[in-house]
Amino acid sequence: MMMLISGLVIWSIVHLLPSLAPERKQQIIERRGETVYKLSFTICILAALALIIFGWRSTVPVFLYQAPVGLVHFSKLLVLIAFILFGASNYPTRIKNFVRHPQLMGVVVWASAHLVINGDSRSIWLFGGLATWAILEMVFINRRDGEWVKQPVPGWGREIRGLIISLVVFLVVAMIHPYIAGVAIV
Repeated sequence: MMMLISGLVIWSIVHLLPSLAPERKQQIIERRGETVYKLSFTICILAALALIIFGWRSTVPVFLYQAPVGLVHFSKLLVLIAFILFGASNYPTRIKNFVRHPQLMGVVVWASAHLVINGDSRSIWLFGGLATWAILEMVFINRRDGEWVKQPVPGWGREIRGLIISLVVFLVVAMIHPYIAGVAIV
């Protein structure tokens, strides 16, 4: 479990640094260069992911609660919404006029969906930790960036194309989920 928690802590600290201490980030870039900063960031994130993955796999889960069967379909709907939010962060969309940080909100929705149906200790640490990080990230980014400037509304063709891409990615991930997480969801 310590590997999993360590990975989550590293993930969170590395991602929170630019929003909590933008001046520190800038100092590092000025001293070492942007390439070194980005490379260091990437190495830390990959190390965090390795710790999370190996920590997850090496932890024996302790079951704390069993979700009602009816919530399984609800959690799948939440994951679909999360994928739409993830996608919305990559293109102009009306969603960005309602959700300031669609990718981070997608993480919160995705993690919440998994917390609903996975009542074991390692799931609570993983999904609860990622949801907490994403919420903190949104708070700190909002504080750093100030007022929310909304984007112009795109055309419907762009909007629909983005939704279709998000749906396709969702379906692909649903199909390979057994190979990623060992659990079939389709």
